[in-house]
Amino acid sequence: MFENLTERLGKTLKNLRGQGRLTENNIKEALRDLRMALLEADVALPVVKGFIEQVRQRAIGQEVISSLTPGQALIKVVRDELSSLMGEQCDELNLQAPAPIVVLMAGLQGSGKTTTVAKLSRWLKERHQKSVMVVSCDVYRPAAIKQLETLATEVGVSFFASDSAQKPLDIATAAIAQARKQFVDVLLIDTAGRLHIDDEMMNEIKELHAAVTPTETLFVVDSMTGQDAANTAKAFNDALPLTGVILTKTDGDARGGAALSVRYITGKPIKFLGIGEKTDALESFHPDRVASRIIGQGDVLSLIEEAERSVDREEATKLVGKLKKGKGFNFEDFRIQIIQMRNMGGIANLMDKIPGIDQVPEKAKAMVNDQEFNRMEAMINSMTPKERHFPTLIKGSRKRRIANGSGTKIQDVNRLIKQFSQMQKVVKQTSKKRGFANMMRGAKARQMPRKRRF
Repeated sequence: MFENLTERLGKTLKNLRGQGRLTENNIKEALRDLRMALLEADVALPVVKGFIEQVRQRAIGQEVISSLTPGQALIKVVRDELSSLMGEQCDELNLQAPAPIVVLMAGLQGSGKTTTVAKLSRWLKERHQKSVMVVSCDVYRPAAIKQLETLATEVGVSFFASDSAQKPLDIATAAIAQARKQFVDVLLIDTAGRLHIDDEMMNEIKELHAAVTPTETLFVVDSMTGQDAANTAKAFNDALPLTGVILTKTDGDARGGAALSVRYITGKPIKFLGIGEKTDALESFHPDRVASRIIGQGDVLSLIEEAERSVDREEATKLVGKLKKGKGFNFEDFRIQIIQMRNMGGIANLMDKIPGIDQVPEKAKAMVNDQEFNRMEAMINSMTPKERHFPTLIKGSRKRRIANGSGTKIQDVNRLIKQFSQMQKVVKQTSKKRGFANMMRGAKARQMPRKRRF
């Protein structure tokens, strides 16, 4: 997400250097490029105008301290304004209301609403240890109810059975009563989507909202529709008292216009981003962290938090202990690291959060992808346990067997062994200098906001 905008901004701000003060003249071209970058990212025109004016007013006359270049000073202004535009702070769900907390999900058909219900269920269960029940009031789309039942089973939450012959209002009322009986913490109600906004749809969801009086009313929208996503969210917000927005399919959105437009146009916070198809591909929306990603500074805090949640501590401790004893990093260790990385959302999700990733050539980035890591894992799985633990054994006939077993070529196996040898050297050097845990702690400390001096 934001790849195009990040690349364009990087080029624009890099050109502004050698000045002692930011003036209207020396930032004029930068602001023009910034405006074009935002429009190309499909950010709504009123948002672009307001944003550029805010940046201009804050930037002009700002002294450039000795440790910063004018480009860096403008980057700080742009980052702060981007964060302000998107809401400044993470707006969490209200989980303090009396149980069952009712969350009503609204959105157009095809926005990923039903899948998002499953993702949010898993998020509530794993991050907040809440008991969750889900129910479908979509009596129009064939197999919608069955789809939600299947997803509920997958994520391990309760499913309230409904039937397409029932009225949505009756389904929701019965589900709330059942949730109370079972002492469920949170009830998620999936509503019907339409191909477009119409009176019938709005009247139905208004009636449903009035009857269930939800704690949260979330609008689910496809981020790839750009500024149309913000306009659709506004139409729903005019009809319903929305409490927040969930942007889906952000992993396929290189522009990011929706994320920059929604808050400004609707006045409602973005609460979550859908970052993939799997049920764990949902992350809280932190405006300040997203602003850092847009300007190419990455999102180390989210990266560390994801690692702390997803990395198997037992496996990590075993690996650290092994390296401390002087035992080498082998293919079995590498295979475990690939699995851990997949649990963190895959290489694409991780790269998006790495500072300076926008400076890496596209060809190099294209070579590092989830498909390539899946091929590596397939080759490692085709090795015998002895080969995994003693990589130097892998010669001619063994390479051929591994290639045949994994559906790859001998050249692929050779490349894997070469890459692995390089990785072994890096791991050896890192373990000598400082432990992985210390590295993570140091990175986290550097990213935490410093206390201001008055």
